[in-house]
Amino acid sequence: MMSSGHSAKVFADPSPSHNKQPWFCRRMWIKLTFLSLSIATLLTAILGFQFELDQRHDQKSGRLESLRFLPQGEVLRLALLGHHHLGADVIWLRIVQVLGEDVVAERDYEWLNHALDVVTTLDPQYVFAYDVGGTILAELAHRVDWSNRLLHKGYDANPAAWRLPFILGFNHFFHLQDYVQAGEYMSQAARIPGRPYYIDTLAARLYVEGGSPTLALSYLDSMLQQTTDPQLRSVYLEKYKEVMVARDLQNFDQAVERYRQARGKLPRALSDLVNEGYLNTIPEEPFGGEYRLHTETGEVSSSTHPERLHLYRPHEAKSFKKSI
Repeated sequence: MMSSGHSAKVFADPSPSHNKQPWFCRRMWIKLTFLSLSIATLLTAILGFQFELDQRHDQKSGRLESLRFLPQGEVLRLALLGHHHLGADVIWLRIVQVLGEDVVAERDYEWLNHALDVVTTLDPQYVFAYDVGGTILAELAHRVDWSNRLLHKGYDANPAAWRLPFILGFNHFFHLQDYVQAGEYMSQAARIPGRPYYIDTLAARLYVEGGSPTLALSYLDSMLQQTTDPQLRSVYLEKYKEVMVARDLQNFDQAVERYRQARGKLPRALSDLVNEGYLNTIPEEPFGGEYRLHTETGEVSSSTHPERLHLYRPHEAKSFKKSI
């Protein structure tokens, strides 16, 4: 028969599970309460922020004005009390809404430039806003300077987003015709994992288009050193040889022009350029062919690559588009 002392001890010293259960329930209740309050606060912030924007307009055009007069991003970030990512989403949705309502007057895109700056200040990692916003500013607003500034801001905050230097490269190629700078941006994009591999060779072509095949060769050499992928190495080596041809042809062009200016006529053979001191030597054609001088025009070409390495310039692209 169990003694009364032993019974008292059993009931006075319950097991750990009996002791922790009420505390566990209290902790769970506190967590759920805190979560509910957080959700309520978040919903209040959403509704409050949307209400604040809605108060600024009753008509479609008023929505544009509400974006035009947004506070600076730094100020709004503080006012949103930690809900700045949510604020960025709400403003971005408003931007899309306004762009889709056809209320934007021609050349009136200052509101968009400002609103995109606010969005990306609230959420610096909003890569989609930089990407799409930068394209719209360049293509619809025709403000490449705004586009480049936004894209630079995005690239500084998101160095792993390959599309941002890619669009910067496109802006400099298509809109600014600065091919060397375009090549610089494309070469930066080419070093970011996840990019499409055509960017790698596009960068080299842009350098050549800008009259800097030496930069293209230096870039391709660095890419060759960085990769162990046999397919990529094969592509880089092929492009390296093509750029060598472009470099040699550029040197021939310069030598022929100096010869013509000095002697008032074109050389009869490439050997004339060497014999008269305009070239040190005739380089070997990288693909095993030969370089040929067209005596009537003075142009030099490669027997294996008769068409020179070339990118369509903007005016050529527009002409091509009209012809199809």
